[in-house]
Amino acid sequence: MLSEYELRERIGSISETQKITGAMYLIASSELRRAKAAFDQTEPYFELLKKDIKRIFRCLGDVDSRYMYPADGSHLTDGRYGILLITADKGLAGAYNMNAIKAAEKALSEHPDSQLYVVGSYGRKYFSAKKVPFAENFEFSAQSPTLHRARKIASILLSDFEAKKTDKIFVIYTHSKNDAVTEVMTERILPFHRGEILGGEQAAAESFKFFPSEKEVLESVAPSYVCGFLYSALTDSFLSEQRSRMSAMQTADKSARDMLEELDFEVNKLRQSEITREITEISAAARYQKDKKARIRGALKG
Repeated sequence: MLSEYELRERIGSISETQKITGAMYLIASSELRRAKAAFDQTEPYFELLKKDIKRIFRCLGDVDSRYMYPADGSHLTDGRYGILLITADKGLAGAYNMNAIKAAEKALSEHPDSQLYVVGSYGRKYFSAKKVPFAENFEFSAQSPTLHRARKIASILLSDFEAKKTDKIFVIYTHSKNDAVTEVMTERILPFHRGEILGGEQAAAESFKFFPSEKEVLESVAPSYVCGFLYSALTDSFLSEQRSRMSAMQTADKSARDMLEELDFEVNKLRQSEITREITEISAAARYQKDKKARIRGALKG
């Protein structure tokens, strides 16, 4: 059993940890408000971009482009995958990082020849420790996403795609469904599949005139779509990270409170035992003195 001194040392240590988790909760709460504002501004832009892409695809004819799946709607089953994984720059966010990493590991096990790109220091450190190769000189932060950063990431991915280093581009990120639920998403952003984008919608009754050509319009729109998608995924992931961190800090704070209550109970129990022992010793000493005096009086009478 621990001594009272050791128990108080542990109480002090847990109290200091509780201060740290409390501070991290407040920081995550502040970051969450900023991330929520950024995401709320990004979502309408991306939704409008998707509507414009749908309008183009409703009127697009059979275009022979690397950005498109075959016109017959079939899927390409071969080719090298480019996998972009979005993690955080740090841990202490519950299962946020590991859930995304597990999805990436699953994709890599199914397609071992894939080219892996990692956003966030946590993911890069993890795969470095596991000696899993990933794109070098791709050291983008996950903190406070910007459109400029999304453009730079899109430029690298598109450059490798156009150079035929990759044949498909997938993004693995964490989607924040609501304040309590997040889920890992794995989505293909290139090449485009007409049926998936239109979602069963029919071709438009009237067509647009594409200038200078359908193919050039498509290849002009594709980079903007990829950039918009990546910015949306980065802001969504950052929002999910802050929510996960707040939840993790709340859980840690509750665990710390429970441990402090238990340790306080142990200290009180130990002190009560000590008081009981002292009272018992005093009572025993008093009885001994009383018996001693009685024996002395008995001896004097005799």
